[in-house]
Amino acid sequence: MRLNMKHVIMFKGGVETLEFFSVEISRYLPEDEYDVFWYDLFMSESSFVHLLEIYNTHKDEEFVVLTFNFEGLEGETGLYQKLNWNFWDYSGIKVVNIVVDHPLYYHKYLAGRPKNYVQIDIDKVHMEYMNRFYPDVKTLFMASAGTEVNKDRKAYEKGVYIPVKDRPMDIIFTGNYTPKHILRKQIDNLEQDYIDFYEKVLSDITNHPNMTIDEAAEKHLREEFNDLTDEQLCNCMPGMMYADLNVRFHYRELAIRALVDSGLKVNTYGEGYNYIVCEHPENIIQHGSANSQQCLDNISQAKISLNVMPWFKKGAHDRVFNSCLNGAVCLTDSSSYLDEIFTDGKDILFYDLNMLKDYEMSGYDYKVIEPMIKRVRELLMDDTALQSIADNAYELCRVEHTWENVTYSLMNQGIL
Repeated sequence: MRLNMKHVIMFKGGVETLEFFSVEISRYLPEDEYDVFWYDLFMSESSFVHLLEIYNTHKDEEFVVLTFNFEGLEGETGLYQKLNWNFWDYSGIKVVNIVVDHPLYYHKYLAGRPKNYVQIDIDKVHMEYMNRFYPDVKTLFMASAGTEVNKDRKAYEKGVYIPVKDRPMDIIFTGNYTPKHILRKQIDNLEQDYIDFYEKVLSDITNHPNMTIDEAAEKHLREEFNDLTDEQLCNCMPGMMYADLNVRFHYRELAIRALVDSGLKVNTYGEGYNYIVCEHPENIIQHGSANSQQCLDNISQAKISLNVMPWFKKGAHDRVFNSCLNGAVCLTDSSSYLDEIFTDGKDILFYDLNMLKDYEMSGYDYKVIEPMIKRVRELLMDDTALQSIADNAYELCRVEHTWENVTYSLMNQGIL
């Protein structure tokens, strides 16, 4: 290690997906400028001792924390001690936190955030939420990104990725599914008035797919309490987790049901798909749980990769970019951000959540979803057209939507 290195503290041992993102970013930090310290959340106490030694040895050099979803900011042993002491405020180290969920999930940790704190949101709705309720927090928007598994040409030597005509799977979906009866346990112990309220919020966003969780929450809270202050509104937002989680899984089920009940097979990598109620469950090919790398490997074997947005209305999920970077055509609902960067039929396939809503309201009438299904069927029989969309998407995303792009952007803006 040379003198005057910038020390970047990153985390492993927590949520597997977040560790995967962190490792991806670390790959692109120049080794002659950055020294990465991996803090092991499984062994927090011993990791802290090691971190403290490095900090005391190099305290005249620059340190920065890069984390996701508040890992390392949740009261971990060592980093947080009695009498409200925490290492981040003690050292004054800048903490950069990339939040890949709605900030309402982290109300508790936002309240106790470090003093030298920067938040990056992957949806502009989330940034607007932060600007409204936490105006003193420096908040930036930066889109999520994807990983190209064959970038080193070790996975597939003949080209960038396997041609669609040679891919064994027609349609893939990567991610878990949780049915409502399990999510309902979050609120079943509440008084009936509260249960009715949260169900009303959920019903509203389910029936109005373009509505954000922020809009629905404020609408229904003001119906109950017209003179609600922003502080009071913010304090109520964590309760909206129930509606936010439910609506994403509701439309995930509808999208998969529409495809499989139309005779198409969907290969799922994740848990919970045995709970999906449909007429043709045999068309859901369940492969069970899979980690981030396994999901990417299998996307690279599929012709079409289904995405259902986790209610991001001005952002994107990494599944979109992972699909495009690995040669699978992404079939997804849209957002204002995706509308800006993609062109339907050229480098992506969009479907409308309102169509899925109408499909459910019609009693699952095939005619409602026939345009979507017909389009998918025709493309699956037209390798040339499908390959063109995949190639266009790859060229777009490899230039602008990789973790390498994110890393360089963080560096160029002086965040890292």
